Amino acid sequence: MPTQQGNVVDVANEGGVLWLTMNRPEALNALSDALVSTLQEKFAAAARDPEVGVIVLTGAGRAFCAGADLKEAERRGAGTEASAAFLRTISGLTDAMELCPKPIIAAVNGVTVAGGLELMLACDFVVAAASARLGDGHSNFGLFPGAGATVRLPRLVGVAMAKYLMFSGELIPARDAQAIGLVQAVADDEAFRSTVEALARRLAAKSPLLLGRMKEAINDAPTQPHGAAMRRERDLNQLYAASFDRAEGLAAFREKRAPRFQGR
Repeated sequence: MPTQQGNVVDVANEGGVLWLTMNRPEALNALSDALVSTLQEKFAAAARDPEVGVIVLTGAGRAFCAGADLKEAERRGAGTEASAAFLRTISGLTDAMELCPKPIIAAVNGVTVAGGLELMLACDFVVAAASARLGDGHSNFGLFPGAGATVRLPRLVGVAMAKYLMFSGELIPARDAQAIGLVQAVADDEAFRSTVEALARRLAAKSPLLLGRMKEAINDAPTQPHGAAMRRERDLNQLYAASFDRAEGLAAFREKRAPRFQGR
């Protein structure tokens, strides 16, 4: 797929790695109605596309995403149906990202705050540029989160740390975010893009069926009792056992060659 530019989201498929670049740099990629609905459309299409193995979400300019577009929020008004509809849409987007069978990497290139943090939390893991700064920030403007921060953040960093970040509104450096588990990898700015590319290519070479089943099991496990989670793992193992990709992986090991997975 050639790069599609000129819209609020730039799209490029590079060897099975789909790059979605939020493209409102003048607004620090703030989440407008158009940006949220476009992301929803692109993620839905990517989930169905057999040519996509991995999705990378990043931002143009000096921000990953600075949260909701507050100018649009003010125009919608507080407590209006338009405001409620926007919350439903952005919540639907983050839920769809979590349920997407493809791995989603958040390539955090810069400032990430409020709704931007919630978007990041819906990704599977985060690679951040060393200069990036991250935080919740809703409390700085008297706003309540609406796209999953109160749910996903404490599950990731613990209840007390989530309260600290959300109550204080503080933005922290990428390496501090890595220390508390908010970010999984940090790369120097000059190596950031190449680091994300190398990781995404490595994931794209694996069985998409296997990664999708793993994602399903891992996402479900924290909300289930131990025994139920173990049974779910065994069930998914048995489903995968009859797949082409499992047989291909074993054949590649036996024949000392790289596997050629087909996602079936």
